[in-house]
Amino acid sequence: MSMVGNLRKVANLARRSRRRVDLSHPARSPLGASVVNCVVYRDGVRHPAADPVEEAVRHVRKHRGGFVWLGLHEPSGEEFAGVADLFGLHPLAVEDAVHAHQRPKVEQYGDVLFAVFKSVTYVEHAELTATSEVVNTGDIMVFTGPDFVVTVRHGRHGSLGPLREDLEAEPQQLAKGPSAVLHAVADHVVDDYVTVADAVQNDLDQVETDVFSPHRPRNADAGRIYQLKRELLELKRAVVPLARPLDRLATEPRACVDQEIQAYFRDVADHLTRVTEQINAFDALLDSILQAHLAQVTVTQNEDMRKITAWAAIIAVPTMVCGVYGMNFDHMPELRWRFGYPLVLAVIATACFVIHRGFKRNGWL
Repeated sequence: MSMVGNLRKVANLARRSRRRVDLSHPARSPLGASVVNCVVYRDGVRHPAADPVEEAVRHVRKHRGGFVWLGLHEPSGEEFAGVADLFGLHPLAVEDAVHAHQRPKVEQYGDVLFAVFKSVTYVEHAELTATSEVVNTGDIMVFTGPDFVVTVRHGRHGSLGPLREDLEAEPQQLAKGPSAVLHAVADHVVDDYVTVADAVQNDLDQVETDVFSPHRPRNADAGRIYQLKRELLELKRAVVPLARPLDRLATEPRACVDQEIQAYFRDVADHLTRVTEQINAFDALLDSILQAHLAQVTVTQNEDMRKITAWAAIIAVPTMVCGVYGMNFDHMPELRWRFGYPLVLAVIATACFVIHRGFKRNGWL
């Protein structure tokens, strides 16, 4: 199993080998701390956006045929208020976008589609312990309108900079409008689910190997299993609720979603189904591993109790004999006999030997 885990790690490293610009870092943002980037796209081709954002939106709506992609990272309520007024965003959606930890969903507010995705990342660790963090989650909110896309990201992972680069490399896809960005974000999030699920499987394989190993280490305890189950639950909370929103995007006609793009959502939904089934299988397997571990602990405790009972029975023989001869009676059999002492020791040793042989033959010792 370790060889399979190493191959998976090599594949993941190869997948991330291309060096990309992380535009999520505030120091690299030319427009401020919360605004990651603001770009105008026309016919799938990137055009420099005017500064400030209002000018970019005015430019797009004047010439038509393009859209603005505004990316934000953890904006405050005051910072997002101007964006909400500029694009006419619904107050309920604005509140969800400012405050993180939202449930995955898709909601329609007039001609604006609001989608919430849970981003996940695998936390690398040398060894799984009872306190190891395995999965870290964040939030990505997407406002999709007729001529704009606003993405709001919470968390230090899940940067959309590489995603923007990939989309700009396919202008024919980006030319289909803001819904192409929405699909790309959904596909990006689900691809991360697949990567994290494969990485979690390595930890699961290691725990399973330790529990069922004949020479299992001391760290194969219930704490590690329970911790992995908790981290898996966090991943499950991010993945499973997304099924219904993706199904709605793939089946329900929407004015802001291109019909060709809608077909792509079905493919994303299929990938999500695969990950969901994989996570459910992990959860069931962890339950079995935990039950097996508890059964092993019970068997070990029973074996220890049998050994303690056997040795207590052996020790009871000299205790009983010595207790009798320790009484202060004047008249006791063979009390003043010359060979009484060695005879008593011989009787005790013989009785203990016979009892020990009997317990060992029955597997108690």
